[in-house]
Amino acid sequence: MTKIKTQALYLTTFVLFMIGLSYASVPLYKIFCQVTGYGGTPMVSSENTSLISQKRIKVRFDSSTEKNTPLFFEPGKKYIETEIGKNNLIFYNASNNSNVSIKGTASFNVTPLQAAKYFNKIECFCFEEQVFDPGKEVQMPVSFFIDDAILNDKSIKGLNELTLSYTMYTTIE
Repeated sequence: MTKIKTQALYLTTFVLFMIGLSYASVPLYKIFCQVTGYGGTPMVSSENTSLISQKRIKVRFDSSTEKNTPLFFEPGKKYIETEIGKNNLIFYNASNNSNVSIKGTASFNVTPLQAAKYFNKIECFCFEEQVFDPGKEVQMPVSFFIDDAILNDKSIKGLNELTLSYTMYTTIE
């Protein structure tokens, strides 16, 4: 092979590798955030091992949808006040305002970002793809607790409020 053909082959391979890496970066970053709690991503827990504290915290709930999505999506409550370490169950409501079924998935985050690693979801509608039938309303549960380790974090000392936000996206088949 000539030197020019060899260089062209290396360059083409490099370009294809970079394109593949760019497509893989979003799911890899999502996995990284879910494992570490980085970037406002709450932790996922199978059970609550925290002690229930006397300290109360306000948890606000927020929702949005992808632009031009015919879904109505909102929290059942705008906020709750709860003890740190206590298991909580809240619901988000959704309805499909179109005449066809829609599949969707929700992305989530917690603010302030420093508190995300202490926000533990036990069960969440965001763990699975949802199907919204036309004209039907559904209630989707979120079970969570705030880890009592938050009380020892000096970077968020005095925190009295945090926000759990979801954005609902339609998924393409």
